[in-house]
This record gives sequence, structure tokens and C-alpha cells, in this order.
Amino acid sequence: MKETATWHSERLGQEVRFARWGEVGKPVLIFPTAGGDAEEIERMLVIDCLSDLLREGRIKVYSCDSVAGRTMLTGDGRGPDPGVMQNMFQEYVYNEVVPAIRNDCNDQDLRVITAGASIGAFNALAVVCRYPDAFSHALCMSGTFDLVRFLNGRAPGLDFYRSSPVHYLNTLQDGHLDALRKCTVLLASGEGRAEDIGESWRVAGLLGKAGIPNRVDSWGKDWDHDWPTWRAMLPKYLSEWS
Repeated sequence: MKETATWHSERLGQEVRFARWGEVGKPVLIFPTAGGDAEEIERMLVIDCLSDLLREGRIKVYSCDSVAGRTMLTGDGRGPDPGVMQNMFQEYVYNEVVPAIRNDCNDQDLRVITAGASIGAFNALAVVCRYPDAFSHALCMSGTFDLVRFLNGRAPGLDFYRSSPVHYLNTLQDGHLDALRKCTVLLASGEGRAEDIGESWRVAGLLGKAGIPNRVDSWGKDWDHDWPTWRAMLPKYLSEWS
């Protein structure tokens, strides 16, 4: 059921791993959490919770390594600039991951559903906002959306602002906005341990001002910033979109 591929990304300057589960259905790219790899969602039982949708041929699930997230977690201000890596990671997704998905689905024009939790939610939002020609929906779970604090003391540069939706949404021009207004962003969050639904409401406000369809779903105080929450959210929302 699972297939994997590895290649050297010139954009990222390293080997990258890519995984797929399922044979047919709508393509869903699930980003790992900050330090995760392409197979994190299998180890954390996400693939198990999506087994019905996979078996019914409603979705195909893809994932890639969280290269930019690892830089943010491990940087000490002396290594690679996290903002530069964040920008290059998004370019890698658009120019390498999306073509791999389209080739696998034999459709060069399809648009991909994207999803993720925590910093994975940031990546899901970011690629939809930046590349609405390639992505149609973003499921952002327990999102962390303002990543300035992960720059390890560096001042935000052009690469960071180019790749951070909360900083550029209010600067988008009509042509890009017209395409983005055909997308849907769903911001789901608990309000239990380590959750901050305020980040989701801030993003919703920015999206709303730009006329981009979105909604915030609160799951309440019984749901924490953890995998059981995300395993409950994913099949619920993906079943609505597939």
C-alpha cells in the first residue's frame, strides 16, 4: 500500500524522502510536524485513522520531509537561515512534490488538498496561499502561523516575508487573489493543553478581509495539541472533501 521515493533536491541541497499511501482518489498532501519526516504520519497512526477513506478509493495520501521545520527547531543562529530555508522548502514543494503527485495521478492540471498540524498547518496554509494553481484546500489543525520566534535571533528577511502568509496576505494583488478566492481554508483547533486557537482566529481575520473562504472550528477544552486530536480531525474533514 505504501510507496516511497528519495531524490536529491537541488533547491534544498539535500536528499529528500517522499511517501504515498493508496492507489486512487483525491490527492492529499499531509505535512509533518516541525521535526517530522515523510513517514511520521504512518508511525503516529494517521494512516490507520484514514484507512476507510483509503480503502474506498476516496483519497490518496502523500507526505514529504519537514526540511524547513527541522532547521527552525535545531538552528542556533549560526546555521542556515530558517527564513531562507522556509522559502526554498515551499519552492521545493511546488516545483518537485506537486509534479511528482501530478505524474503519479496522470493529471498535469489537478489541484491537491493539503493538511497539517502545528507547523504542518503553517505549511498547509502557506502553499495554498502562495500556489492556488496547485492547491485547492488547506486543513490547518492546531496551527502555529507566525514563525518569527523560530528565526533564532535573525531579523526577518525577504525570503521569510515571501513565504509567511500572515505577513503577506494583505499585500496580494487582484490576479493572485482571484485564484486564491477559489480555495478553501479550514482552521480546526482544540482549546486544551498547549493549544492556542487565537492563532487560527488571527489567520481567519486576514483571510476574511481578503475575501478568501475560510472557517474556524473549535473542538473545545477536551482536545489537546497532540496526535489524538489530529487523528480525530483528519477523517472528519477529509471525508467532507472527498
